[in-house]
Amino acid sequence: MGLSISERIELTNAGGSMGSRILTREAMEFVARLQRQFNPTRELLLEARRKRQAAFDAGERPDFLAETASVRAAEWQVAPPPPALADRRVEITGPVDRKMMINALNSGASAFMADFEDSLSPTWENVIQGQENLFDAVRGTLSFESPDGRVYRLGERTATLLVRPRGWHLLEKHVLVNGEPVSASLFDFGLFFFHNARAQLERGAGPYFYLPKMESHLEARLWNDVFIAAQDALGIPRGTIRATVLIETIVAAFEMDEILYELREHSAGLNAGRWDYIFSLIKKFRNTPDMVLPDRAQVTMTVPFMRAYTELLVKTCHRRGAHAMGGMAAFIPSRRDPAVNEVALAKVREDKQRESGDGFDGTWVAHPDLVPVAKKVFDRVLGDAPNQLGRQRPDVRVSAADLLDVRVPGGRVTRDGVRNNVSVALQYLESWLRGSGAVGIYNLMEDTATAEIARAQLWQWIRHQVPLDGGGTVTASLYREVRDAELAALVRERKGESRYADAAGLLDTLVLSETFTDFLTIPGYALLDGADPHRGASP
Repeated sequence: MGLSISERIELTNAGGSMGSRILTREAMEFVARLQRQFNPTRELLLEARRKRQAAFDAGERPDFLAETASVRAAEWQVAPPPPALADRRVEITGPVDRKMMINALNSGASAFMADFEDSLSPTWENVIQGQENLFDAVRGTLSFESPDGRVYRLGERTATLLVRPRGWHLLEKHVLVNGEPVSASLFDFGLFFFHNARAQLERGAGPYFYLPKMESHLEARLWNDVFIAAQDALGIPRGTIRATVLIETIVAAFEMDEILYELREHSAGLNAGRWDYIFSLIKKFRNTPDMVLPDRAQVTMTVPFMRAYTELLVKTCHRRGAHAMGGMAAFIPSRRDPAVNEVALAKVREDKQRESGDGFDGTWVAHPDLVPVAKKVFDRVLGDAPNQLGRQRPDVRVSAADLLDVRVPGGRVTRDGVRNNVSVALQYLESWLRGSGAVGIYNLMEDTATAEIARAQLWQWIRHQVPLDGGGTVTASLYREVRDAELAALVRERKGESRYADAAGLLDTLVLSETFTDFLTIPGYALLDGADPHRGASP
């Protein structure tokens, strides 16, 4: 089985001396303690997800919870933001790659979200190297020397660090506790917190996190229980941890108040995770013909269900004294085509003007060159103020029907939309299988969320025989025809070895299966590191 740290904890594929600073006996015992205490609840909550999905498949629609109406009606607020998180007007995100981290921390952004989730391919090397990179970043010693001899180091002033662990549905197959794979959430959080919480406090910040993929306030309650146990175990005051929850599932949008309430001692706000949110709507209503969305490019932030969700998020957060963080600007500036930049940057400015005008306290970008663009927009609205927490939105009235209003004026499913989904999914999956989870495709920084939209739409369009603009329908035969053409073109363009064969096989499984796969990362994970295909999926 590999290196055995104790009778209860085993590492598979330990990778020699890699991670020796991180995978210490004490750190692994800390992770194991979290796993033993909280994994049973995690498994029950995942089972609750499956039961709820069965109800949606039977025609049920989500609604605001009757049993928590008193929480929504009561007047309460989350803890005030710590000084290091008071001003979050521009946050940059990216994987825990050493060079990318240095560039992000030096970018001039208010904060940097270091990501173990959607922008990271979770190979064992990536995960452990990422923890080591964070260890160095917290202590200001992170550096990188490129093959051409250039040296990258952290500047004197860097962005505030936040860390996004993997979601509750994922496992870390390389670490077994009592013979079972550890929760990836508890592994990522536990290692980072154990090694860095005190060091961060000594430097005037603290252990700050982003929490992904949650589907209910009960999942937020579990995180809060984990935070309390972790702080108590290390003798760190309760409330030191702060966490921003990504509202990136359609069901979580109905429980924003409740999620903030459960985490109120540890809350740092909510974020509008737009791409995963679109994927979630497709996934939850995959079997519902009247909930089919058109081409991804037509599902903008101004369509009814997206507009309702973001306005409700701002209103909810500000009522509770919590930050409302805007969505991702995924554009990658072109070094060769100024015309492309001009059009794209205009769209970025428009997006950020809408967010700042709606009351968001900050926003996300994926590339350092977009930091000054977004900052200029938010500076114009915020001025010297750190945020817009004092701006209430009594004008906002959002019903359950508004959150589920999937009308897209002029929306169409086109042959080009099918082709784009196939191409993006193939390119992303091939890169992910080679160990890179943040991929520039057609001048956009794509991550797992956008690949999820692409493959989910293909599955749904085929299942419902959706009509194509201009004639015909989306069928499995059409998918295979487009896949063959796109795959051949991509293979021709690639110089050297690739994993396009594996990517195509995985995409076929995701798109052509009779049943919908909830997350592409679960079957995909089995193809990383020469994994056992029966490991890595949640029970």
